[in-house]
Amino acid sequence: MRNIRVLVSGLCRVRSSFVSRTARSAPRRLFTFSPVKSILRSPSYECSVRVRWLASSANAPHLVLEMPALSPTMNQGNIAKWIKKEGDKIDVGDVICEIETDKATLEFESLEEGYLAKILVPEGSKDVLVGQPIAITVEDPDDIKNVPTTISSGAETKEEKVPQDVGHKESAKKTDIRRISPSAKLLISEYGLDASSMKASGPRGTLLKGDVLEAIKSRGASPQPSKSSQDSTSSTMQSAQPTAHKPPQLASSKQVVDSHEDLPNSQIRKVIAKRLLESKQGTPHFYLSSDVILDPLLAFRNHLKEQHNVKVSVNDIIIKAVATALRSVPEANAYWNAEKGDTSLCDSIDISIAVATEKGLMTPIVSNADQKTLSAISSEVKELAEKARAGKLTPEQFQGGTFSISNLGMFPVDHFCAIINPPQACILAVGQGNKVVEPIIDSDGTEKPAVVTKMNLTLSADNRVFDENIGGKFLSALALNFRNIQRLLL
Repeated sequence: MRNIRVLVSGLCRVRSSFVSRTARSAPRRLFTFSPVKSILRSPSYECSVRVRWLASSANAPHLVLEMPALSPTMNQGNIAKWIKKEGDKIDVGDVICEIETDKATLEFESLEEGYLAKILVPEGSKDVLVGQPIAITVEDPDDIKNVPTTISSGAETKEEKVPQDVGHKESAKKTDIRRISPSAKLLISEYGLDASSMKASGPRGTLLKGDVLEAIKSRGASPQPSKSSQDSTSSTMQSAQPTAHKPPQLASSKQVVDSHEDLPNSQIRKVIAKRLLESKQGTPHFYLSSDVILDPLLAFRNHLKEQHNVKVSVNDIIIKAVATALRSVPEANAYWNAEKGDTSLCDSIDISIAVATEKGLMTPIVSNADQKTLSAISSEVKELAEKARAGKLTPEQFQGGTFSISNLGMFPVDHFCAIINPPQACILAVGQGNKVVEPIIDSDGTEKPAVVTKMNLTLSADNRVFDENIGGKFLSALALNFRNIQRLLL
């Protein structure tokens, strides 16, 4: 028995030595992430997560889990929910927590056994930086009480330094005011403020009215009477009793400043706003618009429903028509390669469809749409839209795409211009169908008025990828598909 105790003691010393050496190297371990509660369990994808083994005389050996980067554009995320609680046992494949990224909500699955000793970032935390410690695990449940309550990391150091740097930059921006808008000047003089202490958010250092209102709100400033008003007030004081007109003015001015509500953005909406702004500012958009007659499409849709019991939507047929037109004009199925500074043609036709969700606009992808039947496209679109609204899309279902469609035909919108979704070169905006009276040629060659249903299509295209000539060819091929709807069956 004594020999067994000596052997166990020696093994513990070797393990402690190994853990101490491992702590310096900060190894990376693989953890698995998969979509939250997906109906069909799709193959999960692996992400390299930085973890650190730490051990000291005061603290037990433990593993520090850090916020991982789950997508190429992710630099921060939200802890949506902790599935495991402190003290719970973790087996291989167990879901530790749910992380909301800039794309979707993903499950954090463990490939290690152990116990969750400490949760460093509570549930519901927003904007957790990638690399910031979020939890501590141990191998032995007896070590839970000996783990540290706080962990320092490089991410935390960066987080502490950022506000200082931002503060210096903000102070530099505050003093770098080149111009002041007229409405801002009026507010500054009315409230007696110092313009040099404000931050200018307008173009080329212009101080705007909103900047002054923000300063008034933060400082709780009140308007100061001018010299003329002071003279009139003093003369009034001498001749009559003072009137209480000023307090209502003060209350009304404060009410104007405070009459707004800040709505917090989700991580997805922040990324959408950033990318759309970059697209509008950095992509040379040009727009082409055309009206197509929708009656052949509607008749074809009714024929499929009545004769073949195949139910498809107008949007499903539009997706197929667009994919067939791209096959006829492959120059439109391309994107701008920023690294090469050149146009790259796409090998496949993958249509991104805009789906409105509570968290923002998502664009799930119908891959190889030109090779699929209408019924296959219809069932896939329904499944993708349901997953998008539930936040269950996998990365391969929304990353990529070669052409986008934004359809507002279900609303009273006749036509609109959509913003290109980079790195794609095109997006087609689809309006509602309207009945109009137009002259048509009868079978006997005579012209007569008739009621037709017309729909507006507006193409937004990247002028770096192709010019208006290619855009016109694409719309011509698309209009031909709407006139001869049977072409979609070829």
